This record gives sequence, structure tokens and C-alpha cells, in this order.
Amino acid sequence: MFGLGMGELVIIGIVGVLLFGGKLPEIAKAAGRGVKEFQKGFRDLKEDVEKSDQDDSSQSS
Repeated sequence: MFGLGMGELVIIGIVGVLLFGGKLPEIAKAAGRGVKEFQKGFRDLKEDVEKSDQDDSSQSS
């Protein structure tokens, strides 16, 4: 995963807990929502492009 070993991931996790403490679950939840919204936006964009391609191909026939 991104060229990081298990030791590096553990250190990053410990630093995260020390820095953010009790707010870590809230931060993780917000990050998850952000990723979900990004995926939804990307999926919508992909569907729009595919629909536009289909419309263009049907009009040229």
C-alpha cells in the first residue's frame, strides 16, 4: 500500500492517535463521507459522458 510497510503504518497510526486523540473517529467518519461524495460525483460524471457519447452516436446515424 503506497510502498509503506507494516511498521510505518503502525507509527503513522500511533502519531494519529496522539495528535487527534478522541476526535479520530469523527475525522475518519468525515473522511469516509468525503470519499463517498467524491465517488458519487465521479460516477455521475462518467454517466453523463457515456450518455453524451450515446446521444452523439445516435444523432450521427
